[in-house]
Amino acid sequence: MVAGYHLIWTAYGWWLPNDPRGSTSREIRCAAVAGLGELHYGRRRVQPAGRVLREFHEAARSVLKHALLALSDAETHAVADAFAAVIRQRSYTCYACAIMPDHVHVLIRKHRDQAETMIGHLQDASRTEVRQAGLREPDHPVWGGPGWKVYLESQSDIRRTVDYIQRNPTKAGMPAQAWPFVAPYTGWLPGQVRVVRKL
Repeated sequence: MVAGYHLIWTAYGWWLPNDPRGSTSREIRCAAVAGLGELHYGRRRVQPAGRVLREFHEAARSVLKHALLALSDAETHAVADAFAAVIRQRSYTCYACAIMPDHVHVLIRKHRDQAETMIGHLQDASRTEVRQAGLREPDHPVWGGPGWKVYLESQSDIRRTVDYIQRNPTKAGMPAQAWPFVAPYTGWLPGQVRVVRKL
């Protein structure tokens, strides 16, 4: 029983197919990127040191078609504004969100939209918002791909993921994030019946 979705995707260029952390890619289509390292399908059991990852990103800067850019503060707020609009328009319930300089985490309750559709709406709206605000060149990508999802099936899954997402900024030395479109998780699960008492 799926109760919610942990949606994750990266900014352009920050998680390539042969990322030393591993990836969900099974092939590398760009010869220049292929020269950066070996492809490893799935997340590596032993994660690379920060130095290794920084060196990989520095090497990637020289072969990527577009500049490797982290989301600026202005872009972060533009992305948040777009997320708020989509969540309101699509009637999503969002329990957690972290907009990091190089990736995004969003936890959304089960909905008629599939997880891939949710990511598509959020990416499309935020990409448009960033470009229309003049924060990025029109031909420069904002996001790095379709992202991936984790199915959450229980209250403990959701609470653990909410905590993980909330801690993402502070673990990276950033201020905690509190977005107005995020609702507190109160224990909802699919199939619950709301009982209304008559007085």
